[in-house]
Amino acid sequence: MFPISILRRRVAGAALLVVSGVAGAFSLSDLSNQDATGGLKAALEQGAKVAVGKLGQPNGFLNNDKVKIRLPGALEQAMPLIRMTGQGQQVDQLVIDMNHAAESAVPQALPLLVNAVKSMSVTDAKNILAGGETSVTEFFRQKTAGELAGKFGPIVKGVTDRNGLSARYNATMGQVARTGLISGDQASVEGYVTQRALDGLYLMIGEQEKAIRRDPMGSGSAIIGKVFGALR
Repeated sequence: MFPISILRRRVAGAALLVVSGVAGAFSLSDLSNQDATGGLKAALEQGAKVAVGKLGQPNGFLNNDKVKIRLPGALEQAMPLIRMTGQGQQVDQLVIDMNHAAESAVPQALPLLVNAVKSMSVTDAKNILAGGETSVTEFFRQKTAGELAGKFGPIVKGVTDRNGLSARYNATMGQVARTGLISGDQASVEGYVTQRALDGLYLMIGEQEKAIRRDPMGSGSAIIGKVFGALR
């Protein structure tokens, strides 16, 4: 393993190539040792922690229009009629409960996200740095989506069972599902909320990635600033 001083010289050298306009600006071969992936791992872990922190706080989903879990399309379209029947308040409560269920599940994601970072290979690192501005998000989705769905499902079900949301949602959406207006994964509240919670989590990780790529030095980490700054 190379000392951090050597890593700094390597990354600084990559940045110098960018400034000087030499072809091949950032040589990804510099990622052939563990130290050289330090900036990327720091960025991934920071982005994951910020995303989970924002979504796992009270009303983290409900007050964020980008990730707020809304009713499935068919039910959303039927809302004017539902309100006319006097059940609007009950359905509004469904939305609140779904978002709180997602909020309760998301903190369980952090250990898996951090483990994905720790197990990142040199090839993963090169693909992320050479990829687009959501390559980090895709990395996390590929590495964690299946296991997270397994962890989120029981948590979401526990919350929705306690407040009666499962029975209310599943009774309504079970009927709608038989019409073919919604997909099967929307027919149960735990399946629907779990998928939307995952979508929201990866979206927020993507937001953090874009922010780091736009302003590497603003990340507050010298190594993140050097690695991502060299890519600008």
